Amino acid sequence: MHFEESDEEKMFREAVHDFAQKHVAPVWKEYDEKTHEIPRDLIKKMADQMLWAPTVSEEYGGAGLSWVMACIAAEELAKADLSIALPVMYLVEASWAFIFDKYGTPEAKAEFLPRVTKGDLFFGIATTEPTGGSDLVNTTKTIIKPKGDGYVVNGEKVYISGVAETEKYGGIYWTLGKSDPKGDHKTMDAFILPLNTGKGLHPGVTTTLFEDMGRMGVSCGGFNIEDVEIPKHYLIGEHGKGFYHAMEGFSAARVLIAATCLGAAQGCFDIGVDYVKQRKQFGRPLAAFEGIQFEAVDSWMALQADRHLTYHAAWIMDEVYGKGNKNFTKLDIAKYTAAAKYKAPHDALDIITRAMTWHGAFGYSKECPLEASYRGVRSYTVGAEGGSHIQKIVMAREIFGPDYLPYRQEKQM
Repeated sequence: MHFEESDEEKMFREAVHDFAQKHVAPVWKEYDEKTHEIPRDLIKKMADQMLWAPTVSEEYGGAGLSWVMACIAAEELAKADLSIALPVMYLVEASWAFIFDKYGTPEAKAEFLPRVTKGDLFFGIATTEPTGGSDLVNTTKTIIKPKGDGYVVNGEKVYISGVAETEKYGGIYWTLGKSDPKGDHKTMDAFILPLNTGKGLHPGVTTTLFEDMGRMGVSCGGFNIEDVEIPKHYLIGEHGKGFYHAMEGFSAARVLIAATCLGAAQGCFDIGVDYVKQRKQFGRPLAAFEGIQFEAVDSWMALQADRHLTYHAAWIMDEVYGKGNKNFTKLDIAKYTAAAKYKAPHDALDIITRAMTWHGAFGYSKECPLEASYRGVRSYTVGAEGGSHIQKIVMAREIFGPDYLPYRQEKQM
């Protein structure tokens, strides 16, 4: 076994760290507390450094980044932006644009991906609907039907990141629909929905916005789709394979979510350790009290465990996607990324909570940067890219086998 980063990975981490500390750390509180919008010039700087959709192939302006290196970038960005708003936008682009690059048609990729990697178009994911998100087969009501040389789409998506940015600056979405409203997963198609390609909202699309409790630099909203026509080449992958492509996309996003939460937790932990070493009570530093030390040790152990789990998952992805290693499958990817996505956000909340408590009353104030991290990380224990229980169901499926899935058992009874 080899646990050391390569020289290339070390240099990459250092480069992203320096970039993030110079360009992200000084401005994140501004967009978290005031503007609620990540500056466009920051996104363009990210793109100039090939950090916007970096997992996309070089043919379309990406860096063809490995998943280990993609996780390194997510971790370093989250250390700099404790609200994790910018890392959220980064991970959405890096994961779902990768799946589009892998399965999209040459015509659609040539049309959109160069603009995405340049930071000119937001690339989002929209699968959640008003009736739910985790049970995609039964909650997806959006319908995609053949019409002429293309398709017509009707439906609604909610709790979607980047809606305001898309409406204002331009963006497209990787999304799902059914060819048969009562059909199973084999009737699900993945396709590109161009909400705004630079000329305003697509005819037939109307948007709405929600207000989240955290990640304030990224908007959250939804959109209605009424008789929106798209060309045939916007279909992603084969007809009826959309469900499977979505599962791959969730795995890709989950490993980057874990890395993001790991980075935020590490950043908050470091701030907390520095604080208790300086703050004195009862004549000695807080760090000299066993109660603080034991909590710090618990946090440190969780960080090490989460780091190994997250980068192991990323390594497996590189083995499958990059090297074609037949000893691992996409089901292994699903299991390990689900584990990382479950563990890292929950541990991060505990780590951040301890660090906030070490700060006393100051830790509960807006002046303390840790509270923004708590609000941001909380989103990943609630739902985004699958709620906590869903991650356990994914892992259980691979431990016991698909025949023991609870919803399959119910159908058999």
